[in-house]
Amino acid sequence: MRFEFFIAARYLRAKRRQAVVGVITAISVIGVAAGVASLIIALAITNGMRRDLQERLVGSTSHVDLMRVAGDGIRDWRPLLARLREVPHVTAAAPGLYGQVLISKGARSGGALVKGVIPADEKTVGDLLQSVTQGSAAALEPVSGESAGQQVGGTAMQAIPPIVIGQDMAETLGAKVGDGVLVTSPQGELTPLGLVPRYQRFQVAGIFKSGFYQYDSSYAFLRLVDAQRLFSEPDLISVVSFKVDDLYHADRVGRTIEDAAGKGFQTTNWMEQNRELFRALKLEQVVTFIVLALIVCVAALNILIALTMMVMEKTRDIAVLMSFGVRNDQVRRIFLLQGLLISVIGTVLGLVVGYGLSWLGGHYRFIRLDAAVYSIDYLPFAPRVLDAVIVAAVSLGVSLIATIYPSGSAAKVLPAEALRYE
Repeated sequence: MRFEFFIAARYLRAKRRQAVVGVITAISVIGVAAGVASLIIALAITNGMRRDLQERLVGSTSHVDLMRVAGDGIRDWRPLLARLREVPHVTAAAPGLYGQVLISKGARSGGALVKGVIPADEKTVGDLLQSVTQGSAAALEPVSGESAGQQVGGTAMQAIPPIVIGQDMAETLGAKVGDGVLVTSPQGELTPLGLVPRYQRFQVAGIFKSGFYQYDSSYAFLRLVDAQRLFSEPDLISVVSFKVDDLYHADRVGRTIEDAAGKGFQTTNWMEQNRELFRALKLEQVVTFIVLALIVCVAALNILIALTMMVMEKTRDIAVLMSFGVRNDQVRRIFLLQGLLISVIGTVLGLVVGYGLSWLGGHYRFIRLDAAVYSIDYLPFAPRVLDAVIVAAVSLGVSLIATIYPSGSAAKVLPAEALRYE
């Protein structure tokens, strides 16, 4: 192959009698590079979106949730919680009481999903309470008895119960740490006048920022005892949340937890709760790959045109080589290698540009997004080595297919016909 490769490289570097052949060759290299770079960047973005969404979803919430099938809450939950913590592959468990409420401050209000928690347990199954950027979640720690106040960090807190809300919710309400908000529960009290919503005033003790709009705009945390009082559910929880040692086996561990909990319980896991989201991201990745691969196909057509015109230009040279004893299969390999060289140069340039831009985008995060639309506030990049292998294989394969016709035409040149009038 050394002879064929030498001739192919020599033809690629040689000056053209027809300038248009050189221009088309350069366009072919640029086209392959642009297609490969576009594919690498697009795949890096879709991988980054999937990775960031998964990390934030899994980091902010539990891997497995256990609930009553009837949806009437879990009573006598303490012995159940102690027993389920011993289930194999369970690393942490925490009780919680969920409820839909309306939070208002003055004329501003917004719907929210509040969760009554025991902070020490909740921090072992989710990271939201650990992402408090203003104030502190320490105010949610249980107090002894029903005293009028508590000491947190040496600072006297008012008797009004604390609440921790997301940053986007705080901006919607215009609330800051220390402000009072009114929490209204639709699970009201039955009076002679009908069902009256139950409401209670809370003080904003902390504001968290997870970077995930769904949580920052609609989640809030209360002490478990305060949530039970608000919803008139003494000593009742709605869910037990778990962390497991392998999040990709959450469904299998969930079934084990169901068996250990007994009849009347069911589990859900993070994969079930977000299946449609990740399915949509996977479909987007496949469609993006197919669409951008068309750029490589267009570049391959340029390679076909460039090699075809080069065969026409080099017909006499091919005839001379054949008259010296060069075989037809060697001539075919010369032009196959020439097309492959164009593809390799373009692919390498595309990989360098694609990975370079992806690294810059991932490192400096200079492309901002609207968190209300995309759930995250910047465009993530996560280039993978496997993507480079797939993209390079597709690029080289398509380009190699484009060289079949012109290389075959070159091998069919008849020396006597080509040199008849020389």
